Amino acid sequence: MSVISSVTVKVPATTANLGPGFDCIGAALTFCNQFKFTRLDDGSLTIHVTGAEAERVQTDESNLLYQAFLKLYQYIDQTPPPVEIEIDLGVPLARGLGSSATAIVGGLVAANQLAGELLSQVQVMELAIAMEGHPDNVVPALVGGCRLAATSDVGWEICDVPWHEDIVPVVAIPNFELSTSEARRVLPTEFSRADAIFNTAHLGLLLRGLETGKREWLRAALQDKLHQPYRKALIPGYDAVNAAAVAAGAYGMVISGAGPTLLALADVAHSQAVELAMVTAWKDTGIDAVVRSLSLNTQGTTYEIEVRD
Repeated sequence: MSVISSVTVKVPATTANLGPGFDCIGAALTFCNQFKFTRLDDGSLTIHVTGAEAERVQTDESNLLYQAFLKLYQYIDQTPPPVEIEIDLGVPLARGLGSSATAIVGGLVAANQLAGELLSQVQVMELAIAMEGHPDNVVPALVGGCRLAATSDVGWEICDVPWHEDIVPVVAIPNFELSTSEARRVLPTEFSRADAIFNTAHLGLLLRGLETGKREWLRAALQDKLHQPYRKALIPGYDAVNAAAVAAGAYGMVISGAGPTLLALADVAHSQAVELAMVTAWKDTGIDAVVRSLSLNTQGTTYEIEVRD
């Protein structure tokens, strides 16, 4: 009888919120983390990490990737096998690009494969949302594309958001971190009716703007009153980078996830100019940043398995 001996999982980075879509919309991007789980006949957990910031990743049972792996086995009421885990980091940590979501999704998907694929993609997704606490990163990380998530009486409804082919996501990743918990601490606990209406209208406009690529709609739609006005104070140089991106031709700029990465949306003709403007504006404030024009990842999480007789 054949047994799966290892599974290699690739999980894309994500950008979440997209301005007014706080905690409900996110998009998968074209770079990723890779995780390889190899089943051991005996022994204990071993974790090896390569890539930038590898030394900062926990290599014991507290590792989030392994915690997600255990979570699925607990859910199916099975004993997890001993495994060797190889982590190749491509998504920077604590930068607002869904690094924790890659770990959660990667661990769940790997466990599901090694256990014999007992859970559906929807069940894996629901476990991921429960672990992360909100859907905006884990959903597109798992299924790809740009996704809007909303609760219903029976669970989650996931809506594919059409993304116009001419819209280029430009990410500016600075050389400092911002934890999600810190970014949430600055948010007020209550909002005015006017702010709620503002964001409702702008989220609707954002959905149509992403579908059509219409510049005027996108420039208005990327505005927000629920999180960005409070979080931008945690990101030195935010206003300068925003002004530079827009002057270079971007539709607008938002905070990616909880930050500090900044995301500009531009058309193909202006994306390189926006890249240069953002990196220069941040450098002028004393901050080095890596700026990249990316694409939408439409595949989501992929995996390859190896079997033995």
